[in-house]
Amino acid sequence: TTTLREWSIIWRQLYVVNNREMFRSVRHMIYDLIEWRSQILSGTLPQDELKELKKKVTAKIDYGNRILDLDLVVRDEDGNILDPEQTSTISLFRAHEIASKQVEERLLEEKSQKQNIDINRQAKFAATPSFALFVNLKNVVCKIGEDAEVLMSLYDPHESKFISENYLVRWSSSGLPKDIDRLHNLRAVFTDLGSKDLKREKISFVCQIVRVGRMELRDNNTRKLTSGLRRPFGVAVMDVTDIINGKVDDEDKQHFIPFQPVAGENDFLQTVINKVIAAKEVNHKGQGLWVTLKLLPGDIHQIRKEFPHLVDRSTAVARKMGFPEIIMPGDVRNDIYVTLVQGDFDKGSKTTAKNVEVTVSVYDEDGKRLESVIFPGAGDEAISEYKSVIYYQVKQPRWFETVKVAIPIEDVNRSHLRFTFRHRSSQDSKDKSEKIFALAFVKLMRYDGTTLRDGEHDLIVYKAEAKKLEDASTYLSLPSTKIELEEKGHSATGKSMQNLGSCTISKDSFQISTLVCSTKLTQNVDLLGLLKWRSNTNLLQQNLKQLMKVDGGEVVKRHKICEAADIVLY
Repeated sequence: TTTLREWSIIWRQLYVVNNREMFRSVRHMIYDLIEWRSQILSGTLPQDELKELKKKVTAKIDYGNRILDLDLVVRDEDGNILDPEQTSTISLFRAHEIASKQVEERLLEEKSQKQNIDINRQAKFAATPSFALFVNLKNVVCKIGEDAEVLMSLYDPHESKFISENYLVRWSSSGLPKDIDRLHNLRAVFTDLGSKDLKREKISFVCQIVRVGRMELRDNNTRKLTSGLRRPFGVAVMDVTDIINGKVDDEDKQHFIPFQPVAGENDFLQTVINKVIAAKEVNHKGQGLWVTLKLLPGDIHQIRKEFPHLVDRSTAVARKMGFPEIIMPGDVRNDIYVTLVQGDFDKGSKTTAKNVEVTVSVYDEDGKRLESVIFPGAGDEAISEYKSVIYYQVKQPRWFETVKVAIPIEDVNRSHLRFTFRHRSSQDSKDKSEKIFALAFVKLMRYDGTTLRDGEHDLIVYKAEAKKLEDASTYLSLPSTKIELEEKGHSATGKSMQNLGSCTISKDSFQISTLVCSTKLTQNVDLLGLLKWRSNTNLLQQNLKQLMKVDGGEVVKRHKICEAADIVLY
């Protein structure tokens, strides 16, 4: 009882100074002592069990006093405290020596057990080809003033690129999730991480906050102002390299990630990300995110089975942008990641640069929009149109915003991405009169039956009347990229363009980047010939010879190659 009273004071102090590891250790010891004390006071234990229990109690007290730097209590064989007035000095010394040795052995045993746990854990991770980072968003402490989007993802600072999909949480102006049912349950796993990711020199957990509302916060006359505009607000960045490498493992620890606002709401978000990563400190003024993080071994099916207390059906799954190192049976994908990179837009008749908003949508060759095929982030519903962040009066905006486009396999060959550009005005009356001033597009399938190539695409920006731009037949027969234009023997700056109809090539420029993750479609012509071997069996032998030149990883990703497996073996 005396020990519990003494330890409880120290336990509270450990909580105040935020020494979580020692706090948890003392908590476990206190709980053990309370339970054993109840058993002793019950008076129902036989003498032999009571004697063993007393030994456990005294051993626990001596061990606890040692790690808390308290005095060691010297006892006899039965655990009773020795009276220095009734015990000789030599006996006291020997008893003290025995007690110290026992405590030292206990400390060594604890250390050895911890090392074995770490070794076993490292061995488990070494034998696992796939990993996931579990993230639990506890709170967003930020003075935003309007609704916002909180976009979390993994980022490679050395390559300056995002390596995962976004986990999206919509945050309300009241400081709570917009979906109040998800309060205290904002969890996600970033899956498909592998050995290559463990070898990355550095990995950052990046959170981008996009304000959704007025063009500028300082404007107060909300009735006359345009609403629903996506505006850059700030970022929060945390280095998670040690967590990814398994050097830090504490799922109970809440990490504070300091918030860095954009300068004047017009710095590009990725520029701010790189600045924060390079800076040693962030002047966050108490604003930031609170999260818990934990590395989990296995793919999403293993994780759900082994960590049901962390990952359940309601947990958002944010996949790596690209294939995992090992593709599991049944993992059928047809995802296209589209990144808005940058643009350069002439101000035209305006005195200042335009506030350009890009709208991304998917249409078929008949001009019909495909509904609910764009995913802005894990944890959010599919949408039919994605609207970019708006940078105020910036001639050369740089977005680096990525969305996932998931189209049914049977519709891919008839579909194209459409990008429309519109100037957004701060005043609602002016904004309503603004029409689409330009358009860019790109088909998802090439003329040879392969998919759109991975990497950056310099798209041609076309100008025409807004109504004509909305008609797919106006532009679908035209070249979509500057490379395609040059292949047809024309120059983007040349005046002698044929078959343009009512469209003209603008001086504006627009770049996107794409990454195709499909187990059914391919960017390789030789592999495509084998996948379609049934349509022309005469070319089968030639296609099989060409298959020898195809990269093995490319073959493994296409599950349909199994259709030709019997022929290959034969």
